Amino acid sequence: MTKTRVYVIGVGMTKFEKPGRRADVCYPDFAKEAITKALQDAGIKFEEVQQAVAGYVYGDSTCGGMTGISGLGEPSTRSNVNNNCSTGSSALYLAKQIVESGNSDCVLALGFEKMERGSLSSKYFDRANPMERHITEMGELTEIGAGPMAAQIFGNAGKEHMKKYGTKPEHFGKIAWKNHKHSVNNPYSQFRDEYTLEQIMKSPQVVEGVLTKLQCCPTSDGSGAAILASEAFVRRHGLEKQAVEIVGMEMASDPASTFADKSLMKIAGTDMTRLATQRLFAKSGYKPQDVQVVELHDCFSANELVTYEALGLCGEGKAGEFIDAGDNTYGGKFVVNPSGGLISKGHPLGATGLAQCAELCWQLRGLAEKRQVPNAQLALQHNLGLGGAVVVALYRLGFPGAAKAKL
Repeated sequence: MTKTRVYVIGVGMTKFEKPGRRADVCYPDFAKEAITKALQDAGIKFEEVQQAVAGYVYGDSTCGGMTGISGLGEPSTRSNVNNNCSTGSSALYLAKQIVESGNSDCVLALGFEKMERGSLSSKYFDRANPMERHITEMGELTEIGAGPMAAQIFGNAGKEHMKKYGTKPEHFGKIAWKNHKHSVNNPYSQFRDEYTLEQIMKSPQVVEGVLTKLQCCPTSDGSGAAILASEAFVRRHGLEKQAVEIVGMEMASDPASTFADKSLMKIAGTDMTRLATQRLFAKSGYKPQDVQVVELHDCFSANELVTYEALGLCGEGKAGEFIDAGDNTYGGKFVVNPSGGLISKGHPLGATGLAQCAELCWQLRGLAEKRQVPNAQLALQHNLGLGGAVVVALYRLGFPGAAKAKL
């Protein structure tokens, strides 16, 4: 049975901002802006969207209904999804499945967040925490400090990589230097300042010996949206020139090895990423080396480094060499996080996966302006949520002949 091909026909996002910076707006305003931009990009009317999936982490139940989605005409349905930091891509994953099922041929994936300032923290203390097992296993392998728990989880993964493969603190610093540099050209980025490597290394310590403040993503307010459609819908609306095909998309949760193998890197999700990535490339027929541009989950520079290996961008233990060679930026083998990544663009949890999708679609369509990656033909997305779930995806132009004709 031939699988239904699914396309991204329109994307939109807000500028990511420091939580509470704009007192005059709330999450429905952010969502409305992202949805409106995606509809304008697709050139379709709101009423043509048949179903919607809304992703967010912080907020009361059914917040998606406050974003204007509930105004869709019959027979639309709306779903709300919460999957920690991979919430946005989880909404995208579900929207893709709806189109593939044939139940709808035009579906909106939306992610938004209105966050608190400061580090992430638990909200409920009268029930089991979904990170209990991860933290318990980590505590058996290393001392748990007083810093933010997410920073410790990923920082300890970085420390294990240093001990096992000889990676240096400067390698993590170089990742942050790159991402801040990339963000200078992104008008949607929360931070657009460029720093020297020395400034990054000398910023306040968050996890001693591995992470400084400028290597950690901020919390953010913002929204992102993508409209997905079937091939029949694309052709019916004459959208071949801009349709980006989702070549493949895989989701994985923590395998047994996350806890059984006594590895700080695996507790931080590397095996989860590796599992989803292997499925993705096996099913698509592509190899990591076929990719030109990557948006990956750099919540902390340490996670970007260990993810290079889990995604197959370089060999095991070779991330330091990969960074030193400049193979993660313009002029190298791949351009990783041309948007500035989470470290500089910001991280409104529900919106991040949709913002990654938007950036990769702009890159493939040649619309990324100063961030444009030359000859971008295949794009890779990675969005990870501790607890845990990860989504990886491949994108390419759906009708490259039509796109060239447009240019």
